[in-house]
Amino acid sequence: MKKVLFIEDDTVLRENTAELLELSDYEVITAANGKTGVKLAKAEMPDIVICDIMMPELDGYGVLQDLSEDTNTRHIPFIFLSAKTEHKDIRRGMDLGADDYLTKPFEEEELLSAIESRLAKVAILRKGGANPVSSENNQDQLKSLNELTELVKTYERQDYKAGETIYEEGKQGFHFYFIDRGVVKSHKMDQYGKELITSVYKEGDFFGNTSFNKLSSYKEYATAMEDTRVYAVSKEELKEILTQNSKITFDLIDVMGENISGIKEQLLEMAYGSVRKKTARTILLFSQNIRKHPTKSIRISRSDLASVAGMASETLIRTLSDFKKEGLLEIEGRNIKILDVEALKKIS
Repeated sequence: MKKVLFIEDDTVLRENTAELLELSDYEVITAANGKTGVKLAKAEMPDIVICDIMMPELDGYGVLQDLSEDTNTRHIPFIFLSAKTEHKDIRRGMDLGADDYLTKPFEEEELLSAIESRLAKVAILRKGGANPVSSENNQDQLKSLNELTELVKTYERQDYKAGETIYEEGKQGFHFYFIDRGVVKSHKMDQYGKELITSVYKEGDFFGNTSFNKLSSYKEYATAMEDTRVYAVSKEELKEILTQNSKITFDLIDVMGENISGIKEQLLEMAYGSVRKKTARTILLFSQNIRKHPTKSIRISRSDLASVAGMASETLIRTLSDFKKEGLLEIEGRNIKILDVEALKKIS
């Protein structure tokens, strides 16, 4: 039975949550303030700590810092639970080393899922006898990219609405991202202020800052094209994982290489392809990246299509209209459905 330490100064919430966790087969120990919580953590060595932020004696940030400085407790998964919902508060907690952050009020399923995810991360790291306390060997049991993605999904989860920015060009790049759900575009602005989409990433793709230089910055913008969930891994954490897993490193390089090849092909198409060919290829590209089956409808703005194709929106709209008349597409509002995949592929 896994042991949970729950640190919370609200008596009702503390008791109700403890009961919930006990009914879910966890052993629960509780503390009413940060100082008591730290003492219990060091004495009981729980499997996971769930901690409020605003508390008397010692706040949650202080608890995390104290446990992080102790070699015996620094490896214990730590989840913040708080009514503080401003991004700067969440960011501060994650920068201090918290594994997750839940806001009050929370759903029972949300809390249990967060706990299970953090414990799963520890289990993965310990598979085959690896000890998460040791940074020298804690990743050496990963055998495939699938195992890497499962590990990545135990790191910081971030949710974005369609149109929200994930990171900005020129800002210092701290993270590498994995898309669990949704679609993300990377894009730049040219000297005339026109947007150029450089790549489109779908569920299961990695993207972000691939340089391990601490001073490196993002070279482009990244924006969610639909409601999207990503997991963010810091450069330091990713570097440690890849250092201990050479096979995973080569597999990831292969995947990133395929993405780069696709971008080069796209740029060549933009430079030399005909309007019809660029339009057809762009539709197929979006279909491939947004939906697994090419004949399912895709919902995409005409400006995004035009940016990827490298043409004016008016030109693209006219070409789409021609494709519709030819029976290649079905168009209703922003929805586009491909009716003849092979015919689009053959357009020159």
